[in-house]
Amino acid sequence: MENTKTVSIKKQNKSAASSLMKKNIRKFMRNKLAVLGLVIVVAMTVASIMSMVLKLDYSMPDLRNMKVEPGTNGHILGTDTIGRDLFARVLFGGCYSIFIGVFSSIMSGIIGAVLGAVAGYFGGRADKFLVRVSELFQTFPQLVLVMMLVAISGTRGMANIIMIFTFTGWMTTFRMVRNEFMSIKSETYVKVCEAFGMGRINIMFKQILPNVMTPIIVSTTTNVAVYILQEATLSFIGLGISDQTPTWGNILNAAKSVSVVTNQWWIWVFPGLAITLFVLAINFLGDGIRDVMDAKQQ
Repeated sequence: MENTKTVSIKKQNKSAASSLMKKNIRKFMRNKLAVLGLVIVVAMTVASIMSMVLKLDYSMPDLRNMKVEPGTNGHILGTDTIGRDLFARVLFGGCYSIFIGVFSSIMSGIIGAVLGAVAGYFGGRADKFLVRVSELFQTFPQLVLVMMLVAISGTRGMANIIMIFTFTGWMTTFRMVRNEFMSIKSETYVKVCEAFGMGRINIMFKQILPNVMTPIIVSTTTNVAVYILQEATLSFIGLGISDQTPTWGNILNAAKSVSVVTNQWWIWVFPGLAITLFVLAINFLGDGIRDVMDAKQQ
């Protein structure tokens, strides 16, 4: 009899989970901006990955077709100042820029979530120490702090940029998660878990953390856009990844020349448009996921 009841309960739980997932999907699909953001993000990501799989030539200059306009001699988006195909460079640049933004955001989100959970749940000295550390980091504007660390390290590599972004970008997630933990840890179900002797780690990461996913998603998606913009800024001023790597920021670097800005508009318009579209799309997507996963609206 008990086995029959257990099987019945499991079926009911699976049915409820399936119903909730369908409801969330329908809710997401009703958000037109979120759907548009998802389509743009997927399309741009797939196109960038395919350019790497197909090994498009982004570095070989075509000396006969330097600074040609879009659609000239097979160059869809034209060529840059030394004759390199701009279409291949924008697609390849998406691989690097998107990877930097997504990976840095995930790593900083993990660090911020763990530290926020520790500070919010335990409180006391641990909370005071971590809050003071986050305040110390936030004393400087993040971009200024990133520029200082890049200049101090003296290395223009992708790993160095990712490490600096991760090191300087966890504070927003930390504060949001900490605030949620401080309000949730006094809930009845948390007290029941503590009364039954459940370990603190299990309570923090298995009971409370699933109810704090909304601020984590919001900050993570926001940071993806922020890191892509910061990488573009650093590369534009010559502090980002080395010039041989065609990130969107490095492609825009050519627009520092007045003659390029005025006479070769396509060299800076297309990479700038790629950055703008992807940043807007990731923000639309993040807002849609936030609305769907908000536990308070379930």
